[in-house]
Amino acid sequence: MRKTTSALVATVGAALLALSACGGGTGASSGDASGGSGGAKVKSIKLVAAEYSKANTATFWKDFAKAYEAKTGTKLDVQVISWSDIDQQSSTMIQNGNPPDVLNLNAYASYAKDDLLYSADDVLSPKVKGDLIDAFVDSGTYNGKMYGMPDLSSARALFYNKDLFAKAGIAAPPKTWDEFEADAKKISALGGGNVGYAMPLGPEESQAEFSIWLFNNNGNWKSDGKWTVNSPENVETLQFLKKLAVDDKVTQNNPGRTNRTDGAFALFGSGKAGMVVGFSPLAAQLDTDKKVNYGVAPMPTKDGGEPQTYGVTDYLMAFKKKGNQEAVKAFYDLYYQPEQVNTFIEAEGFLPVTKSGLAKFASDQSLKVYLDTLPNVHLTPTDDPTWDKVKLAVQQNLGAAVGPKGDPQQVLDALQKQAESQG
Repeated sequence: MRKTTSALVATVGAALLALSACGGGTGASSGDASGGSGGAKVKSIKLVAAEYSKANTATFWKDFAKAYEAKTGTKLDVQVISWSDIDQQSSTMIQNGNPPDVLNLNAYASYAKDDLLYSADDVLSPKVKGDLIDAFVDSGTYNGKMYGMPDLSSARALFYNKDLFAKAGIAAPPKTWDEFEADAKKISALGGGNVGYAMPLGPEESQAEFSIWLFNNNGNWKSDGKWTVNSPENVETLQFLKKLAVDDKVTQNNPGRTNRTDGAFALFGSGKAGMVVGFSPLAAQLDTDKKVNYGVAPMPTKDGGEPQTYGVTDYLMAFKKKGNQEAVKAFYDLYYQPEQVNTFIEAEGFLPVTKSGLAKFASDQSLKVYLDTLPNVHLTPTDDPTWDKVKLAVQQNLGAAVGPKGDPQQVLDALQKQAESQG
């Protein structure tokens, strides 16, 4: 997704902030995907939404559903699913010909390729589309049309425990991989259950953890339109992560099975991890708990060059179903009202996706640190129809590479073959 980088950086530099946060699906045909607004008005539509936090996600969508029904007379059924399960569950729904009307996920292109989705031309008003940040319009566009409507965004950075750093005699966050490894060893040597690095390569979001490391070793998922999953840079990156876990023993046990939210973040939040890759929602939680004296820094790079930043945006995609077009359009019209979308983003601790949201959050100094980590932004190739399948395979298999018997080259070779077979 290098095509979105320059647009995003320009937006960040001009306004203040912008970009990226947080997959699945098979692209199987729906049993009834005819779409259109003809026929009787639907009495209800269904939203399947990813759970960003237990404290806020379900509450927001419950209140939103009430507001939606009051405004439209149409009922909104909401199902909130954890990030570790939503890829597989949503894929099954679609394979069984029973997709939701609106799906909140971070991969959409395979469904767009199979003509299962409404485009923005079908369900977004010009006013709503015009308020979306250009970079997210680009990232949500497949084959010239926008299908992935962004719900929120985030950017990743290195969080570090200042107290553990001080106890270990570390003066500043690492800028190179060698420094990172040395610092992680010093923190682990403190004992008392402390680990140098909380590494989440479990199924929740292993593609994100791997992405930020490979981007900082000049790696990428694709190059010149071809898959490069098993490039030398990517293999070297995964070998480094395995070394941290198996040889250096500076991570928690079983990093290949550890998820981000309830694993790595929880460990860092307990004060027992020296470093973790995080984003603004983690900062919001740490600020609420006030248990960890933490700092945020750019990611270390393999050779000490300019840090690269991984960003993600998630989408609200709409499936074509008979008679649901107007109800779906009303969903978007309401969601993108500033009092809705910005409330959700603020509650979850993410970054805005609209130009009006940029203006609202421009005075929030707590976001400045993320601007400082955004000299370069990289996205995963969500506009590739096969990315959702590749991502699911990565989530299910990548963690095996960092176990005692893991083979990074073998694992990435297998994932490369799967990626190429989808093309």
